[in-house]
Amino acid sequence: MQLTGIHHLTAVSARIRENYRFYTEVMGMRLVKRSVNQDDVSAYHLFYADAVGSPGTDLTFFDWEMPRERRGTRSIVRTGLRVRDASSLEWWAERLRGHELEVAGVMELDGRATLEFQDPEGQRLALVEDGGAGDEPVPWEDSPVPAEHQVRGLGPVVLSVPELQGTHQILTRVMGMEDVREYRDGPSVRMGGEGESEVRVYQMGGEGPHAELHVAVEPDLPVARLGAGGVHHVAFRTPNQEEYRGWAHRLNELRVPNSGEVDRYYFRSLYFREPGGILFEIATDGPGFAVD
Repeated sequence: MQLTGIHHLTAVSARIRENYRFYTEVMGMRLVKRSVNQDDVSAYHLFYADAVGSPGTDLTFFDWEMPRERRGTRSIVRTGLRVRDASSLEWWAERLRGHELEVAGVMELDGRATLEFQDPEGQRLALVEDGGAGDEPVPWEDSPVPAEHQVRGLGPVVLSVPELQGTHQILTRVMGMEDVREYRDGPSVRMGGEGESEVRVYQMGGEGPHAELHVAVEPDLPVARLGAGGVHHVAFRTPNQEEYRGWAHRLNELRVPNSGEVDRYYFRSLYFREPGGILFEIATDGPGFAVD
């Protein structure tokens, strides 16, 4: 069994109408599904993706009335949105500035051209050059963003933990990821603090940012508190039901506390927390959003 990349990421919005406008009109992503939070049916759950909601392209939001996130460690601190090349990043820098967003400019991070910014609620995002790696997405014909510049999918996703050992064990020994390299990241991950953070890169099946989880080790930060502009969980791809059941068996065999098998209708899910407290999900590629 091998995880094949980021499946989706779910964040929190307290201003869901503004959220909808930003991700469809500015980011040019398609709202492929408007549902309700299956564990809290009083709240909407919005899914933004490519034209057909391909696995790995899906950025979702719970509509929760909450105060702003208190930033810190034991949390997901940056979400990568992939584009094809550096020319797309320059195009995006101009577009985002035109929508009055603060953009520092294109920089190199972990050997890739990257453009960091925040959405109107403070959700920390980065557009990342992927050079065509990962599954080819389906462009949305009605997007305000030209097809050649549209978001191609998610990755990498950056976590912050106060110490690495427990998280490393879960990622490598339980989830089968490979610890492939490290780099230094500046104060963007550290919420404007001084100095740099050590960031370890863990790779799933395939090569490219779509199949990477980055872990920043930041022992001096306070513990984060979930809120608007923060991330609820990240999900990883497993291709089919057979491997999904294999993961359920593996978690139980290794005595990792987990949710057990959960039917989310559009995919099947397993939930568990890594030692830093960050919520992980393993989700199947199918049946997909077209099932209904």
